[in-house]
Amino acid sequence: MKNVLIIAYYFPPSGGPGVQRVLKHVQYLPEFGWNPIVLTVSNGEFPARDESLLDKIPTGTIVERTHIYEPYDIYRMLTGKKKGTPIDVNNLKKEGQKRTFKENIAEFIRATLFIPDARIGWMLTAVKAGMKIIEDYNIEAMYSSSPPYTCSLIARNLKRKTGLPWVAGFRDPWTDFLTTPKRWFLPKLIDRRMERSVFTEADAVESAWEGITEDAIAKYPELDRKKFHYVPNGFDSADFPHTEPVDNKKFTVTYTGSMYGRRTPASFFAAIDMLLKRGVFTADSILLRFVGRFGAEIEEMFAKASFRDSIEVIKYVTHEESIRYLQRSDALLMVVDEAKESEYIVPGKVFEYMGIGKPIIALAPTTGAVAEHLRETNSGKTANQNDIETCARIIEEFYLQWRENKWTFTQNLDAVKKYERREGAKKLAGLLSGKLEE
Repeated sequence: MKNVLIIAYYFPPSGGPGVQRVLKHVQYLPEFGWNPIVLTVSNGEFPARDESLLDKIPTGTIVERTHIYEPYDIYRMLTGKKKGTPIDVNNLKKEGQKRTFKENIAEFIRATLFIPDARIGWMLTAVKAGMKIIEDYNIEAMYSSSPPYTCSLIARNLKRKTGLPWVAGFRDPWTDFLTTPKRWFLPKLIDRRMERSVFTEADAVESAWEGITEDAIAKYPELDRKKFHYVPNGFDSADFPHTEPVDNKKFTVTYTGSMYGRRTPASFFAAIDMLLKRGVFTADSILLRFVGRFGAEIEEMFAKASFRDSIEVIKYVTHEESIRYLQRSDALLMVVDEAKESEYIVPGKVFEYMGIGKPIIALAPTTGAVAEHLRETNSGKTANQNDIETCARIIEEFYLQWRENKWTFTQNLDAVKKYERREGAKKLAGLLSGKLEE
């Protein structure tokens, strides 16, 4: 068994989608000859916490936690938010949506000083701790998980010091992505140089969706495309609790996860309104369930909806409980951010949705990656974010099949099985071994 150092900010007790990819790599890499030793933070500022995920860390896994100096209390003070308020659900705005004066000041500081991100303070303890782990445990390769992109810089520094093979993992693109701040020219130049150095110095780059590779090559055409490897997110059927089949009295559509900024249910709500006016169903025959963390503007949309009594909002729950809500549904709602990257974005939850086996209503580009995954696995149907009529037609089709109990929905299970988390860990193990042998 060879030892691999995994550098990840998001690790249990962190909750949310960012933690799942790394956690599953840690669980399954030993099956393929790699023993993971994790370097993470001891006092992370996580948007969500899920203490139950601590039980998913395999017994005997070495996890080194070091202190991080985080600036979010200062950010909250500048923006007038209470201590402990999650940052991510309210700091992203739709195009054209105005910020308050305090938010503009805070965003300028974020874009100017926190390069590549607000986790840069972790470098002060992580590099030293990483060197000690490498010396103490005979580390033979490294894997970093970004965002935050600081994890990539920590691994880059360790690579420079030791020469160890390094696979840089990315769940999202780096600069000029919808979640990254708009920087003025000097901090932008620094950020781009950091990004380029990571792509250049890493022995391999692991991308959670193919658009990440395309983004990197478009920015830096001189990069060797052969070092980029697509390792999709997935689902772990072992995590799915046994749940007895339910006979819902109302057509139940569930959304799980975060929703804020450019990710909104506006088109879905417009389609529901359209169907109510046409008499396809009544408000008391449907239940629209939203489970997770929602920005203030989304909460306002819930409150102002003409069918608000048909909406159930459930605050963040454990990963297992969120799966139970999906299992007890009749259809699942997927919403991709409205942004220039929409065609390429593949939220990790699409794979978990596919694993659940319920029909998916996706608001995403019909020519994009999410739509392609749904067609490949026959897991649902897609409508463009602004195509209310098509969205309404999909909802009506699934509603009528539910009402008549005559479902025509049949997944391609062989295609779905390709996205089991174990398969992703197997691919990563192959990358690590291949680079070690070179």
